[in-house]
Amino acid sequence: MSTTVGEVVSWLEAAYPPRLAEEWDRVGLSVGDPDAAVDHVLLTVDVTDAVVDEAVALGAQLIVAHHPLLLRGVHAVRVDQPKGRVVTRLIRAGIAVFSAHTNADAAADGVADALANVLALTDRRPLDDHGQGRVGTLPAPLPARAVAQALAEGVPTTVAGVKLGGDPDRVVATVGVVGGAGDSMLDAARAAGVDCYVTGDLRHHPAQDFLAHADAPVLIDVPHWAAEWLWLPAAERTLQMAAQTAGRAVTSTISRINTDPWVLRLG
Repeated sequence: MSTTVGEVVSWLEAAYPPRLAEEWDRVGLSVGDPDAAVDHVLLTVDVTDAVVDEAVALGAQLIVAHHPLLLRGVHAVRVDQPKGRVVTRLIRAGIAVFSAHTNADAAADGVADALANVLALTDRRPLDDHGQGRVGTLPAPLPARAVAQALAEGVPTTVAGVKLGGDPDRVVATVGVVGGAGDSMLDAARAAGVDCYVTGDLRHHPAQDFLAHADAPVLIDVPHWAAEWLWLPAAERTLQMAAQTAGRAVTSTISRINTDPWVLRLG
């Protein structure tokens, strides 16, 4: 008996409930037929042209992505525009797309926990009331520069790399983490009283103003794609455990394509 797209979606939504997603988010199945058969799943952070090429080459019928392909409004599906080109290629190739975004950020063993695992944080709790992010304690206090180094060694390599703001010699015991873009949660990190806040896409002025507070934690900026890629092995384990429980055989592949937009750094 063939496994269907809808069945795989049900397994993943059990692990990453859509109710955990932020109101503005667009999670779930965005492209494809729920009744279509699946024997190969490709996991990725982003659905790009290169990732579609990989899915076609593998013979995958389903892409499981972190970022929604159609997060922002699309009013035309044209092959001469990026989103329309990707959607058209997917439909022609018979490849479905499922996304778990902020629901995977908040869920247990999701994106936030994957980032927290790099630092082996203990005594974890959510950073905010919606379940986003994690706050935890390091196994032993470390200078901030050592925390940044551990993150640099623990995430995939990118051009931008890991950056630290604040005192590199500050002793860090408690850490808050948010995968992806987390400058909207700077106030929550400060309110949590952590010694260090780890997230991505930190902008100049919000970071500068934040660090000017006497009680501000140090900031560590981890590239957006690199932090969220850490979740893919956990998502694959979840998929395979559900398939085994259901008595199904589904092949899965984690994409190694770096979809970070930056390819060169000078100076």
